[in-house]
Amino acid sequence: MLFCAESRHSMPSPLRFAKALVLILFAVCVQNALALGQPRYVEPSCTPGCFTIADGESTATILVDPSDWPGVIRAAKDLQADINRVTGQTAKIVNVASQAGKSAIIIGTIGKSALVRRLAASRKIDVSSLSGKWEAFALQVVDRPLPGIDRALVIYGSDKRGTIFGIYDLSEQIGVSPWYWWADVPVQHRDSLFIKAGRFAQGPSPVKYRGIFLNDEAPALTNWVKEKFGNYNSQFYTKVFELILRMKGNYLWPAMWNNAFNEDDPENPKLADEYGIVMGTSHHEPMLRAQKEWKRHGTGPWDYTRNAGVLRNFWEEGVTRNKNYESIITVGMRGDGDMPMSEDANVQLLEKIVADQRDILKRAVNPDVTKIPQDWALYKEVQEYYEKGMRVPDDVTLLWADDNWGNIRRLPTAEERKRSGGAGVYYHFDYVGGPRSYKWLNTNPIAKVWEQMNLAYRYDANRIWIVNVGDLKPMEFPIEFFLSMAWNPERWGKDNIAEFTRFWAEREFGPTHAAEIADIVAKYTKYNGRRKPELIDSTTFSITDYQEADRVWKEWQDITDQAERIYGQLPPQYRDAFFQLVLHPTKASAQVTQLYIAAGKNNLYATQGRVSANDWAAKTRELFKRDSQLSDEYHKLNGGKWNHMMDQTHLGYTYWNQPPLNKMPAINEVQPIQGEAMGIAMEGSFAPGRFRPPALPEFDVFTKESHYIDVFRRGLDPVQFKVNASQPWILLSTSGGTLTDDQRIWVSIDWGKVPPGKAEGNITFDGPLEFRFPIKVTAFNPSEPKAETVEGFVEGNGYVSMEATHYTNKVDTARARWEKIDDLGRTLSSMSVFPVTAESVTPPNSPRLEYKVYLFNPGEIEVEAILSPTLNIAPGRGVRYAISWDDQPPQIIDALEHNELKDWEKSVEDAVRKVKTKFKVDGVGYHTLKFWMVDPAVVLQKIVVDTGGVNPSYLGPPESFRGKPVAIN
Repeated sequence: MLFCAESRHSMPSPLRFAKALVLILFAVCVQNALALGQPRYVEPSCTPGCFTIADGESTATILVDPSDWPGVIRAAKDLQADINRVTGQTAKIVNVASQAGKSAIIIGTIGKSALVRRLAASRKIDVSSLSGKWEAFALQVVDRPLPGIDRALVIYGSDKRGTIFGIYDLSEQIGVSPWYWWADVPVQHRDSLFIKAGRFAQGPSPVKYRGIFLNDEAPALTNWVKEKFGNYNSQFYTKVFELILRMKGNYLWPAMWNNAFNEDDPENPKLADEYGIVMGTSHHEPMLRAQKEWKRHGTGPWDYTRNAGVLRNFWEEGVTRNKNYESIITVGMRGDGDMPMSEDANVQLLEKIVADQRDILKRAVNPDVTKIPQDWALYKEVQEYYEKGMRVPDDVTLLWADDNWGNIRRLPTAEERKRSGGAGVYYHFDYVGGPRSYKWLNTNPIAKVWEQMNLAYRYDANRIWIVNVGDLKPMEFPIEFFLSMAWNPERWGKDNIAEFTRFWAEREFGPTHAAEIADIVAKYTKYNGRRKPELIDSTTFSITDYQEADRVWKEWQDITDQAERIYGQLPPQYRDAFFQLVLHPTKASAQVTQLYIAAGKNNLYATQGRVSANDWAAKTRELFKRDSQLSDEYHKLNGGKWNHMMDQTHLGYTYWNQPPLNKMPAINEVQPIQGEAMGIAMEGSFAPGRFRPPALPEFDVFTKESHYIDVFRRGLDPVQFKVNASQPWILLSTSGGTLTDDQRIWVSIDWGKVPPGKAEGNITFDGPLEFRFPIKVTAFNPSEPKAETVEGFVEGNGYVSMEATHYTNKVDTARARWEKIDDLGRTLSSMSVFPVTAESVTPPNSPRLEYKVYLFNPGEIEVEAILSPTLNIAPGRGVRYAISWDDQPPQIIDALEHNELKDWEKSVEDAVRKVKTKFKVDGVGYHTLKFWMVDPAVVLQKIVVDTGGVNPSYLGPPESFRGKPVAIN
């Protein structure tokens, strides 16, 4: 790993040369990483006009007006601590300019700081571009800013949080990660810190409120909090406040399962306001009252038709208690305990509830209720009330929700975008509910997060972005992406999602392994995103077809091996952070996937009578034990700092809710037959059948794949066997031997010896078999087309499988186009329509993707479009696309035509929506499949054309042979 440091101490000439080389490398390695894509202003050496924070011997003084916001003064102390973390030196904090010395970091808020006022009056800084803005800031190097000060770095903000964000932006750029405490990310020592000459400004963000929701927080976070802090008190929450602010967030919904933020520690709301955090309550906790407060103090039913007076008093107490603190008031009402209202709840009742709540706000908080930030969470059935006609005043923010699985249910129409209260989104990285709870590890690919939140941004749902992060700790990476995108959505577009991951990896662990670490993080989240660990079982990945289970096993093993190798190469001070952020989620997820694959192999092999079923039973037990050991290893990190953070159960689900304890999947053991006994099983089949001649999947000259036959022992004694091929073009990886364990025989084809057309042969075995069926081998070597000249895709084994991004032609229109979203999808990347706000359009006037395919078995075929499980974000519209073959008229298809509960559950479990459409295509040879836009927001991941040979599997058949991508005109 390259570590970058600098010293002003004199040294011999060779050391000076070495120092210069390190500085050059440092300038390259930190150009973007520490700033996560923002303009870089911290320099490794002093360039003309620079400002020196530290020079190896002394530091600049921090000057802050004592009349500034308490949160600004407090953040200035954090900057003092951060400079010490980096340099080992402690900057002095003073409150008057005469004590600042020759070099100062001047911190202040426009309209609050006399220092900033003086600098603006003397035209040392120009505040006009920031004044009146929301959370904007600038850092500027200024000569002779005040009498007695030769040079200063001025950090000034448009408001309290603007200044705080400027302070923490500097902390990040000098090398202090927002996760320095929450993930033990070490701070690399540097003797000297320099700021480039000039002015560097950021903000305001187009998303006004950007925050997280601590939810579903038992057992992991709760057990940890109780051990480390005693309760969800201010000692705990100030750690959360600081983290949010360091990532330029400003909003928090606190833990609420068994806690009440305002009551558990009276310092909680006071310090939140002081730090600069806007507080809210969750979607089902109106008027700043926690559900737990009602459990503690409420009398009578949580029912407005029967207990309105008590409820009004309860709500008034809440808003009165917090009226001096910055908050967003949740209005409306759900059933007690985050449940739907009673079946007879009606729109008129709910509108009356909101009206009464606003009367309370007028009386207790501000007579001009429109000045009080409020939101109405359109979560689950509450959205149905809105669709039935319920309305709230225009100044109330409509907080649309996803489906709890990361798919936004609805976004504002053009008319709704005119509302003064605007709109926002409540999103999920964690969820307790059907079809299954998921709250163990990060399963959120940021490409998916980007695609959905980009819809929110482009449809002006930008007043509030709040994300349920569960226990917080396992979600470090997607939290930072979510808040970074919220702060600057234009900076993080679909074309630089991978760049964000690399910058993040480089900031946390340095440049040496950054590209590899980014690859691991992207892959483990992608693999978890294609099916969450809580949903995997022993039947998820096919053991028999497409070598799927083996491929999945290897994918996980490869990135686990990669992560363990890097872990061993990192300096010791980086290993705790790397374990938390990279190695543990990768290895833990891999072990769970492999655990279920091992159980699946055990179950299959036991049914086949393999002695090796017992080995896979042992492997399953081993992986189950390793899962527990890995959690223990996490809990011992940094002297037990994170004990309990992996308490969440995740193995042995039997219905939607978490199991009470981790339970190993069912396994079987076999009693071997006395003496010699042997069996065979082949790829694509459970076992050789007595009524259907056994056969391997067809070989073709295009893919030139190998397939396998497993030879296994069913008895106690070793077995001698021989294997023979009937044709010289059938190549076998072995001709026989002594069978003590399972042996996989790989079968391939010598294509130079295969006659044209379809050739057939057999593989036979000699040994103590109970049956002696020959295994059929078919090799397909057509005269046309030739593999080296083929255009597009070629059918093989009864299907054509195509990744969406591998189109052979793309036709755009003036108003819309298909574009790639990198790494979005279960297997590769995706194609979607841009701009996402484009009007719906029907073929032939819409953009299309074209896939040229060569079919050997035309006729009645079925096309399966594999789509992201996007929901209908725009009322009155479907999630439609069209498909056509050649010059046939396009068939318009609505992906949500079948969207009952079971359909939706299937789509979120599988992380895709599969839509099948039948066609008739005539003629062997080239054909063109056209995929047309009808509605925006359709995200195409893959297309599978089934000509009669597709077998069941989770990820679908691997991509077919693809020749040179010649465009079709």
